Amino acid sequence: MVDLLVAAGLVLALEGAAYALFPETMKRLIAVALATDDTTIRFTGLVCVLLGVGLVWLVRG
Repeated sequence: MVDLLVAAGLVLALEGAAYALFPETMKRLIAVALATDDTTIRFTGLVCVLLGVGLVWLVRG
């Protein structure tokens, strides 16, 4: 459970840093995401999930 909270904290820190340092770029990225079809977003999300689980599996053994 501690690892999950640490991971959530890291996500918040990285996302917050991106918005704090590059607000205009983040606005443009959001606009691109809104213009992208659902299938592409769903596929990209699935790929990210698989890569994340694979990375955790490799690190944790």
